[in-house]
Amino acid sequence: MKQVRIHGPGDARVDDVPEPVAGPRDAVVRVAACGICGTDLSFVTYGAIAGTPGVPMPIGHEMSGVVEAVGAEVTAFAVGDEVVVLPGNDALGRIGCGTDEGGMAPRVLVREADVRLFRAPRGVDLRTAALVEPLAVGMNAADQADAAPGEPVAVFGAGPVGLAAIATFADRGHPDIVAVDTSATRRALALELGATHALDPATEDVWARLIELHGETATMFGPTPSTAAYVEATGVDTVVGDLVDHAAPGATIAVVAVHAGQLPVSGLMLMVKELTLRGAMEYPARFTDAVELLERRDLSAMVTHTFDVADFADAVALLQSSKECGKVLITAEDA
Repeated sequence: MKQVRIHGPGDARVDDVPEPVAGPRDAVVRVAACGICGTDLSFVTYGAIAGTPGVPMPIGHEMSGVVEAVGAEVTAFAVGDEVVVLPGNDALGRIGCGTDEGGMAPRVLVREADVRLFRAPRGVDLRTAALVEPLAVGMNAADQADAAPGEPVAVFGAGPVGLAAIATFADRGHPDIVAVDTSATRRALALELGATHALDPATEDVWARLIELHGETATMFGPTPSTAAYVEATGVDTVVGDLVDHAAPGATIAVVAVHAGQLPVSGLMLMVKELTLRGAMEYPARFTDAVELLERRDLSAMVTHTFDVADFADAVALLQSSKECGKVLITAEDA
């Protein structure tokens, strides 16, 4: 079968590999769709982070599909079940992030299937069901932001994870959710998925607009928006410092985007305003929460492009050249 694998920095290929075979506790899932994550783009640029030495690393961890085979010790799932995949953790290994398995292929081996498979959302097509994993990431970011349901919030960055955080806040009844993004496409998606306002930082004074929308809190450094919590999903290093500088006393900032370098943050502002600056990694304690949210809310608009596995390079080129897209999926039916 065909599978996307990383051979080195800047060297992602669609390889011919053997079909997977399920062990006693495993399942083989026929992949309906697999999303491309920012992590995958990092692998394409910088190369593999782990895996078997000398063997190219498969990628793809945002998967939905149908169980095609199960091992003799698998009890919770059967052939024909529609599922989404929990990629894993440090104990299990992470599908598409350093193991010998990856979801950008027509089939994927899921080890410890009873732990890592979940029923696909009811009433949701499998293409949309591939959103469960990034939805869980955005949901965890909203959890870490720790805002009460009636409090106003802002999400900086309306890529798929930022959109997932917005959808989570909307599902929880936040009355005023502001999205901030330079992409017109992503601002429109944010409004469709639950944001009440969408601001373009290239043309608007975001902090003045947040004061207009959320009210003003006075500080010794001047007026600040009364926004209770922020999610940082841009990956732009200067944004974290801006959030610390402009947040109201007692606000929480959850950083879910990857920042590989040192962040320019004012320790004085962090201390004097008693801010909470918190990282957000992976999923909520209950992965099924993301499945159930997708059953309650139609998030299918988040998927804007679909490519066949053979056209993976075209999908990467789209994501590297433009932000005028939402979630980009790879399909590989019997490739």
